[in-house]
Amino acid sequence: MANYAPSVAAHTVRLSASVMVGRNLSSVIDPNAPRERNAIVMIGEQGAERVLSYDALNEEINAVANGLLARGVSKGARIGILADNRAEHFIAYMGVMRAGFVAVPINQKLKAAGVRHILNDAEVDLVFADEQNKGFLAPETRIIDFDVGGEDGYGALLKPGPLSPFAPSQTDLAVIMYTSGSSGRPKGVPITHAGYLWAIEQFDFLRESLEGRSALISAPLFHMNAQFHIQSVLYVGGTAVLTSRFQAQEYLRAIETFKVARATGVPTMFALAAQAQEAGLGADLSSVTSVAMGSAPVTRALVDRTAALFPNAMISNGYGTTEVGPAIFGLHPEGRPAPVLSLGYPMADVEVRLVGTGAPNEGVLHVRSKMVTRGYLNLPTETARKISDGWYDTGDVMRRDAEGFYFFVSRADDMFVCGGENIYPGEVEKLLETHPFIDQAAVVPVEDDIKGALPMAFIVAAPGSSLTEEDVKHYTLENGPAYAHPRFIVFMEALPLSGVNKIDKKQLTENAKTFQRPRP
Repeated sequence: MANYAPSVAAHTVRLSASVMVGRNLSSVIDPNAPRERNAIVMIGEQGAERVLSYDALNEEINAVANGLLARGVSKGARIGILADNRAEHFIAYMGVMRAGFVAVPINQKLKAAGVRHILNDAEVDLVFADEQNKGFLAPETRIIDFDVGGEDGYGALLKPGPLSPFAPSQTDLAVIMYTSGSSGRPKGVPITHAGYLWAIEQFDFLRESLEGRSALISAPLFHMNAQFHIQSVLYVGGTAVLTSRFQAQEYLRAIETFKVARATGVPTMFALAAQAQEAGLGADLSSVTSVAMGSAPVTRALVDRTAALFPNAMISNGYGTTEVGPAIFGLHPEGRPAPVLSLGYPMADVEVRLVGTGAPNEGVLHVRSKMVTRGYLNLPTETARKISDGWYDTGDVMRRDAEGFYFFVSRADDMFVCGGENIYPGEVEKLLETHPFIDQAAVVPVEDDIKGALPMAFIVAAPGSSLTEEDVKHYTLENGPAYAHPRFIVFMEALPLSGVNKIDKKQLTENAKTFQRPRP
């Protein structure tokens, strides 16, 4: 049985009246942490590239803020950050907000067209960029280059010295995060200082296990998963160990080298890490006492596999979206243990409801909290469709058990109809991954003249197994509803990943169209 714990300590579901006003999000760094303690350890291709103490981190954030103010950037200006993971990425992000500007992290995986859409949509004034990605920018873009000298370089911007951080109002923006754009163009999600700080404070329970210890973060820094984890670690006086990218062996070796206490990431990353360790890497992972998964669905098979990888760790199955943040579910108010795969019980100061024909115990999750965005940037129609009276429609189908714990079922827009039956790909994937010889599974619909759509499964089989298509079909027919069994099976060495290391369903759906499929 896997060790399991929900990701946040909390109890009630009603909103309180108090909201922090005047505190800048960059003040989230623990002011009581010893000045000499490591705050950031940045791992590059050749090991530790940069190590910054709490004192050095705050000084460099101030230097960025002072440099921006000295350049006469207008109050409230939007400033982009387009770079691979590096310490300066996070420092620029915090410095922008400390000076009173709005940070706009940009997904470099979107390439030139997507990057330029964000710059125009957010009306970005200037961009911090690295050499590898600045080619995506238009020639007229004002750039602060992380990798060159001269007046346009990062070093020339820095102006050391004290700074009085910008004191925001309750409605002042800290950051505009962009959705991944898996369907249509990325949408800008404005988030306030007050809302973001409230959400981070819900993670104060981490102080007991992380103060003075390290957490490993390998998700890309343009994504809320990574930024929120770093800020939560620094909020409780821990050390954030960052990697330039996710690579399974590098990830596990970093845990061993830096005696990491908390490992974070999306589920796919842990599946790949387990493969690497099982292949004979032999990294010492005994220091890990907690594992935080999030940003994508989790299966029981993966939880058990991750528990075997980290035998001393409690495993949390977190949930959140860019629009509402990750502070939604936590512990049961009466201390009841959370079932495996549960997302937890609604947190204090959070309201949740399930909407649809199965309500109140099954339906699409709607959330209202202090962090929920007030609306998408420049998209009033989409805002009206998704947000009403502060309630955000997540588009995620959930179910609630008798004790009030919530479970992810599937994306509402992933559901498809096969011969009159509703099929949720996430449920089929969970079933497939209970097979002892299936490491990973992804299910997408393919068009069919008779049934409307049929399930196709992309499978990564366990190394050395002799799994066949008939084995997979037989297993799903024996253990699940017949209408949901995959009619077509495609074996792959690895599933394609998106820029945030989630399984790329969009690419798999396109792949499905190219396969020659005799009618089953």
